[in-house]
Amino acid sequence: MAKDHGGSPKLYQLESKRKRVTWIVGVSGLCIFFYVLGAWQNNGRRPTPSAEVYTRVGCDHDMSSSSSISSSVVPMDFESHHQLVVNNTKSLENFSPCEMLYSEYTPCQEPQRGRKFDRNMLKYRERHCPNKEEKEALRCLIPAPPNYKIPFKWPQSRDYAWFANIPHKELSIEKAVQNWVQVEGDRLRFPGGGTMFPHGADAYIDDISELVPLTSGTIRTAIDTGCGVASWGAYLLKRDIIAMSFAPRDTHEAQVWFALERGVPAMIGVMGSQRLPYPARAFDMAHCSRCLIPWYKYDGLYLIEVDRVLRPGGYWVLSGPPIRWKTYWRGWERSQEDLKKEQDSIEETARQLCWKKVIEKGDLSVWQKPLNHNKCIKNKSPFICKARNKADAAWYQDMEACITPLPEVTNSDEVAGGALEKWPERAFAIPPRISTGSIPSITVEKFKEDNQVWNERVSYYKRLIGLLPQGRYRNVMDANAYLGGFAAALSKYPVWVMNVVPAKNEPDTLGIIYERGFIGTYNDWCEAFSTYPRTYDLIHAGGLISLYQDRCDITYILLEMDRILRPEGTVIFRDGVEALVKIKSIADGMRWQSRIVDHESGPFNPEKILIAVKTYWTGEPKRE
Repeated sequence: MAKDHGGSPKLYQLESKRKRVTWIVGVSGLCIFFYVLGAWQNNGRRPTPSAEVYTRVGCDHDMSSSSSISSSVVPMDFESHHQLVVNNTKSLENFSPCEMLYSEYTPCQEPQRGRKFDRNMLKYRERHCPNKEEKEALRCLIPAPPNYKIPFKWPQSRDYAWFANIPHKELSIEKAVQNWVQVEGDRLRFPGGGTMFPHGADAYIDDISELVPLTSGTIRTAIDTGCGVASWGAYLLKRDIIAMSFAPRDTHEAQVWFALERGVPAMIGVMGSQRLPYPARAFDMAHCSRCLIPWYKYDGLYLIEVDRVLRPGGYWVLSGPPIRWKTYWRGWERSQEDLKKEQDSIEETARQLCWKKVIEKGDLSVWQKPLNHNKCIKNKSPFICKARNKADAAWYQDMEACITPLPEVTNSDEVAGGALEKWPERAFAIPPRISTGSIPSITVEKFKEDNQVWNERVSYYKRLIGLLPQGRYRNVMDANAYLGGFAAALSKYPVWVMNVVPAKNEPDTLGIIYERGFIGTYNDWCEAFSTYPRTYDLIHAGGLISLYQDRCDITYILLEMDRILRPEGTVIFRDGVEALVKIKSIADGMRWQSRIVDHESGPFNPEKILIAVKTYWTGEPKRE
């Protein structure tokens, strides 16, 4: 059953004979009147504290029952000033819980729907979203499992999760020897093991560090293809490296879900027929540890895609088949001829990509992408794509069997697209995509102003949401990230941010976010996001509803937020009053507690803020 976390605005209603008119009285205005009156009566003395005035006139804006919303900022009654009625009982839709069988629902990666599609190149595991016009989309609330518990705080969550939250034992049995995950009573423990790192991810990363400069700040963003439970990404975090880990929803049930439950960045994804949903030149390092991706197939298409998202000078680290096949071929149950052919194919594709093989040592092999394509062009490589303006196109975009061209340079030592600062200076340095003018609408001045704005906003959010600086939130999403200013302002807190840039929106700023040392993805919010239910603690949505209100039914956007938000998680909306009132009218039927407050600059700014908290409730246990 849902917990009741708060009350509704006070409504004073008058009835007439001809029609029923609802008057929503703005108690805020009344409180201000008495506040000013008290100050005048004090004749220049210290004004009566507003809290005392509220007590006198019964201005009870009590939101203290929420576990997440601070009561230090007074909610405003915007309805009375904008002739908009919230909570009209005739128009309010109350959303019922979905059946428990949907507790793990992933709308665009649902296995049953996927089976209808071609298995070639794993197309059936790519995104296939429900058709809203044919009423395939659910219009109900995804229930948490019975006995759901708020996840462990970071960093304890790296190693532990509640079994009741993700009741799956498959990996603990299938991967028992490899120490992926173990069931210990009412919790899951993640020892940090993996197929190719029997001594743990920490020791494995130390081995990589001997071959690749992991501690200098040069490498900040990484991508882990076929990540398992993302232990590689989990243990990179203490080295100030943030990895985008992805894996399909497949027979290894819930591997990405485990990662997110641990507080580790991850999303559902697959190397199939389409480009990964990331811009070109995004990652400093790419990694595959027995990830089962057939690099040797389709004329090296998958390695070509890794090249697209890898930064100039970036590294590709490979362990597992076929590396060191002469030692392991019997255990891999493959012939020596087959494994040699696979490695030869990878080596040839890497050569055509103009990569340099740095080293092969033990179970690891490392290649490096060139700083620019001058040498490739000089050698007249036939694999360079002709179109330069499609490098970042990555939303439902088919992979191309040609090298994505790097920006032109004048000499062989120049970094194509511009060199990046080392981390942590990178977070606030001018990104090359801005300094070079490749996105004309965004100037250096706009970038600096945006950083200042976000510092002020986050300071204000700390007042609105008392739990923000207390480590209550770990997995954060900025649903309309723009330049990544929110993530930058949060970088001093123990959180990570999934920066989402609306697909096919202009300007495309996701590349800028990666150049700042943060991670993110594209998404069309008329569709579901590629994650499991209950995987984010805090969602920020600035201007998102205004952006999409003419594209699709915003009710489904809010239902999707409810799906991916953890119980007692928070959403921050920034928008015009009309949009926020519309949001509130929907949210109040979703078991959310919400309030509208002023902009951080004051009441005269037309943009306002809506803070919403998802109340705790769970599905009913199955009856015998």
